Amino acid sequence: MVFRLLFLALVVVPFTLAGLPIQLLLLALRRPEWTVLPRIFFKLTAFALGLRIKIVGAPARNGPALIVANHISWLDIPAIAAKFPVCFVAKSEIATWPIIGALARLQKTVFVDRTRRTDAGRTAGEMKDRIAEGANVLLFAEGTSDIGTHVLPFRSALLGAARQAMAEGTGHEVVIQPMAIAYTALSGLPLSRHERPKIAWIGDMGLGDNLRQILSSGPKDVTIAFGDPIKGDGDRKTIARTAEREVRRMLVALNRGQPLQ
Repeated sequence: MVFRLLFLALVVVPFTLAGLPIQLLLLALRRPEWTVLPRIFFKLTAFALGLRIKIVGAPARNGPALIVANHISWLDIPAIAAKFPVCFVAKSEIATWPIIGALARLQKTVFVDRTRRTDAGRTAGEMKDRIAEGANVLLFAEGTSDIGTHVLPFRSALLGAARQAMAEGTGHEVVIQPMAIAYTALSGLPLSRHERPKIAWIGDMGLGDNLRQILSSGPKDVTIAFGDPIKGDGDRKTIARTAEREVRRMLVALNRGQPLQ
């Protein structure tokens, strides 16, 4: 834990402070290089948190995609962003968090108020803008986090609104790609059910308590798996169910140490 705190204090924090004005300038000038500094930041953060990341499959290659994934912990964000440049869709409360909210904006996070049904249209429009800029957009489709042993039902409303808005804004078919994220080992040993709260952020657990457990635990093996892209021209509920089944299939296989078919 001491080493990780020192690495955060002596490497991650100075890098962040030095990179802030550069990132602000890149965003203001709408430069495509805006993804470089966040990628380095998340790589450093993932290392400091003890994440050992394995990738199975790859993002769709025929243009930007809407990626739909399960959600286990805030660790999902540095794990994914350390490997792929994506824009996340996050709950609106995060925008008000000190420091974290500002950093999320610098990474072009789209914020959604899930308590207001009318907010789906605005959020979908922002997702469309990110796609039009050539960025992949990642939606944690369950709407909340889970302990990591199963997948909660995917919410289709935002997925459907985003698909429609992006299709209208880009002029081509939107690719929707399932992604599963699984934490499989802690300190080199298979992750047991009672150890999952050391990683997962669920219920009314405080961020400070969760961060303390993560920093004090050993290396964490995490696998990110991409499924086959789904055409976005069908019924939104059907697409959501199809993506949910694929993510569940991959998560079960990863948790059991089985190869993905």
